Amino acid sequence: MKQVKSVILGYCFLSLLLSCNAQPGNNNNPDSETSDKVNVYYFHFTRRCVTCITVEEQSKLAVEQLYPVQIKNGQVSFTSLNMDEESSKSTAERLHVSGQALLIVKGDNILDLTSQGFLYARSNPDKLKESIKEAVDKL
Repeated sequence: MKQVKSVILGYCFLSLLLSCNAQPGNNNNPDSETSDKVNVYYFHFTRRCVTCITVEEQSKLAVEQLYPVQIKNGQVSFTSLNMDEESSKSTAERLHVSGQALLIVKGDNILDLTSQGFLYARSNPDKLKESIKEAVDKL
C-alpha cells in the first residue's frame, strides 16, 4: 500500500510540473541586469493551478520575512510577472523564461529555484524559504 501511494504521489507531482510548464532557467545570461540589487522573480501565466499560486505566495512571504531592511533599502525585491501581459514579456525574454519560473537574479548571475518552489511551496514552505535564503545570501 505504501508503495502504491508513493507511485501515485510521484505521478501527481510529475503531472503537475508538466501541466504548469515549469522550466529550468539559464545560469549565465549576458543580457542580465548589472546592478548590485537582488531580484526575486516569479513568472506565471493568467491561468494557474493551486501550486502555482502557492509558489508565488510562499516565495513573496519568504522574501518579505527574510529581507525587510534590504527591501526597504532597495537592495532586494520580489516581482511577480504575468507572462500573458505585454509588460512582462521584455523581462521574460531578457531572462530567457518561457514558462513558470522562480529566479533569483543579481547582475549576470541567475539562480533557478523553480523546482524547489514547486516541490516545497505546499508541502514544506520552510524548506522553500531556506532555499530562497541560501540563494539570495549566495549572491
